[in-house]
Amino acid sequence: MSAESDAAFDRFASMVKRLLGVPVALVSLVDDERQFFPGQVGLPEPWGGKRETPLSHSFCQHVVAEGVPKVYPDARIYAQVRDSLAIPELGVVAYAGMPLKDSDGLTLGSLCAIDTKPRAWTKDELAILEDLAEACASELRLRIARDLAEEARRHAESAHDQLAMLAELTETFTTTLDMEEGMRRLAEGVTPRLADWCLVTLVDQNGAVRHVAAAHRDAEAAADVERFAQLMMTGLGARSAILAVQRSGQPIRRDGETADKILARTTTPELAEIADRLGYASFVIAPVTAPVTQRMLGSVTLVNGPGRAPFTEADERTALDIARRAGLAIDNSRLYGRQRHVAEVLQHSMLTELPGIPGMELHARYLPAQDGAAVGGDWYDAFAQPDGSVMLAVGDVSGHDIEAAAAMGQLRNLVRGDAYGRDDEPGRLLTQLDRAIRGLNVNAAATAVLTRIRRAADGYDVTFANAGHPPPLLLHPDGTVEAWWETPEPLLGLTPRGQRATHRRRVPAGATLLLYTDGLVEDPGHLLDEGIDRVAETLRSDGARPGEELCSCLVETATRRADDIAFLLIRLL
Repeated sequence: MSAESDAAFDRFASMVKRLLGVPVALVSLVDDERQFFPGQVGLPEPWGGKRETPLSHSFCQHVVAEGVPKVYPDARIYAQVRDSLAIPELGVVAYAGMPLKDSDGLTLGSLCAIDTKPRAWTKDELAILEDLAEACASELRLRIARDLAEEARRHAESAHDQLAMLAELTETFTTTLDMEEGMRRLAEGVTPRLADWCLVTLVDQNGAVRHVAAAHRDAEAAADVERFAQLMMTGLGARSAILAVQRSGQPIRRDGETADKILARTTTPELAEIADRLGYASFVIAPVTAPVTQRMLGSVTLVNGPGRAPFTEADERTALDIARRAGLAIDNSRLYGRQRHVAEVLQHSMLTELPGIPGMELHARYLPAQDGAAVGGDWYDAFAQPDGSVMLAVGDVSGHDIEAAAAMGQLRNLVRGDAYGRDDEPGRLLTQLDRAIRGLNVNAAATAVLTRIRRAADGYDVTFANAGHPPPLLLHPDGTVEAWWETPEPLLGLTPRGQRATHRRRVPAGATLLLYTDGLVEDPGHLLDEGIDRVAETLRSDGARPGEELCSCLVETATRRADDIAFLLIRLL
């Protein structure tokens, strides 16, 4: 990373500025001599242009040194920072910084919010900043992994004779994030081109062998090599070469080996017997380490029998390259798991906990796209108004990534903030939302349906407005299903238009209303109407089921999961 402007990190800084209402926000990385800002907004000149300062002007260095958030309502009264030149030269008075950590927990910098006057940071503000810091750290870790992958690729090109195999292994690692599957493919990929047989050993935090993948050039030896791998998990002695590599982090290459020599390095004599059958004359063991911290993750062992030449220095370098790629694949797998978890937590933190409303039964589902980042722009919302009516909203911001989720959060909050306490019709509220999107420069295009439900003497009065969204579906008490098609209106955030229309329906008690996003009904190669008909049929056939069961049935109607799915199911009792 460098001090040059980075669009993604500038967006994170802009999100902090907008959501917390601060004049300055920074994505700050710290090294031994300086702090630099790949993302910044509001920093005064000349620092804004330089995008870096010496550590004499850094609050973020304390976040990095301690690895914990630092919060100063008024920095001028805190001994740790009151003498910092950031106060007189950068105007820093109030400061809140959250750590940006790599995949091994090392703090590299901070995402910080800065005010030029004293400020009592609220719990909600710090929670927002923490969530954004987690997402920002995920982006940072991905950049590190990508840079290391590129470095590994360049190094592989220098070994021309192994280029085809290394490229194939790289492609293999990019097609799976399943760590065990990736190691199995590695073992199979290097035999027999580089070795007669291969073992991939992974270790736990205490250095104990916890998983082994194995492959042999001879398919008839599969049972023996698998048995050897299983015995290794408990049969390695104190003089084991694999354990020596794990302790030192350095490769070991030996030739002139015999199965008898294994007896001195194992607690299980059967290992020597199996090695003799598999062919055991030379080996090279390369450590598998984490790309950034070099933490030991395991090892790759390549073995040749007596009928093949011993391993050379070039083979050792290739083994190290493979092991490094394996380390990157393992790190990416773990990073993906952490990132997906953070994304799911972020997404669900943005989704409303459904309220309990007398006379109504509310159910909802949100499912991220299977090929996305587990976070996206679909949302649902429901809240009661002071006058007793109930507002319902379902919307879909284009995309299923962190930017879509951020835009979704803004739109959902705009809808809530504008609609609560007002008795305006949904069409007028969506018209105002259009103005807010343009006036506040919210970079988003979205479909949405906004609905108000009021209790009436003989049922319910329902009014709704639809901005380019699939039509609501109503299951009547007699089992018929009605799609509320209306004249299409443009998406939110597109070209300016006049007043949006409000549509009205009288709904009997006992009916069920479904508001949903297009992920539930879209199927490439088929008309949208076919997907809507499919969902309508599920409402007809399973409408008598309990609400949660009916929601599960509706999810099963989705033929593919290339898009996010969100829906609200409202039973009017």
